[in-house]
Amino acid sequence: MEKFNKLEGVAAPLHILNCDTDMIIPAQWLKTIKRTGLGKGLFQKDRYKDDGSENPDFVLNKPAYRNSKILVAEDNFGCGSSREHAPWALMDFGIRCVISTSFGDIFYNNCFKNGVLPIRVSPEDLEKLFDDAERGANATLSIDLEKQEIRGPDGGVITFEIDPHRKHCMLNGLDDIGQTNLKKSRIDDFEKKSSDARPWA
Repeated sequence: MEKFNKLEGVAAPLHILNCDTDMIIPAQWLKTIKRTGLGKGLFQKDRYKDDGSENPDFVLNKPAYRNSKILVAEDNFGCGSSREHAPWALMDFGIRCVISTSFGDIFYNNCFKNGVLPIRVSPEDLEKLFDDAERGANATLSIDLEKQEIRGPDGGVITFEIDPHRKHCMLNGLDDIGQTNLKKSRIDDFEKKSSDARPWA
C-alpha cells in the first residue's frame, strides 16, 4: 500500500447526501478483482449521460476538478453495501482523501486498508471546506497526516482526529498483509518449531 504522509491538491465539492457505494462504483464494475481501470466507473451514473457522453454538470467533469486529489463530501458518505471496489475506484481516479462529517462504517474501514484517507470533521468545519472547494482551480487543500491538519488556500487550519493505529498504518503504507509481513520472522519461527515437533504433519 502506498504511504500517506502529506497530500496537496485540488478539492472537489460533492454535494450529495448519503452518497452510497453503488453511486461511487456501480455493481457492474464488481466483476473484476483488479484495482486498476475502476476510475472510469467512478460515479458513473452521475458522470455520464445515457448515451455515454460526459455530464458537464457533474463536478468531476468540470475542468477545474478533473485532477482532484481530495473530495469534500456531504454527510454519510460511502453508506450502503460493502464493496472494496469503492476505495479502489477513488484511488484509480486519483482521489487519496475524502473529507466528510460521517462515513458508512464498512467503507470507512476499507479506505484505510487501501490507501485512501477518510477524515471526519465537524459540520462547521465541513462548511468552511466546502467554501474552499468551491473556488475551482484555486481550491487547493493541504493534508498533513502526521500533524492531523487540513490547511486551506487562505492558510486557515482545521485539525482532525484519527485512531493512532490507523494513522501509523497509513504513514507507513501498511495494509493487512503488510502488517502480517512485519511478523514474518516470528511466523517462520513458529512454523519451524511446529514442523520439528510434528514432522509427520
